[in-house]
Amino acid sequence: MNFVEIDIFGVYVAPISILLLLALILTGVLRRVANHFGLLRYVWRPPLFVGAVYVVVLSTIVLFVAR
Repeated sequence: MNFVEIDIFGVYVAPISILLLLALILTGVLRRVANHFGLLRYVWRPPLFVGAVYVVVLSTIVLFVAR
């Protein structure tokens, strides 16, 4: 994929902002699933863990899109 600006209603948006939003949505879904099964109780600092999961999800999306 060529990383070019995306035109949304006449406003040019950087492609990384779309990927950031997608990663935020996926991380929210993963957090809800982990919270539903009680997995976040076993994590030392849940906000730090969720932030790390967000970075992992974002980097995975960027790597898949760049191919």
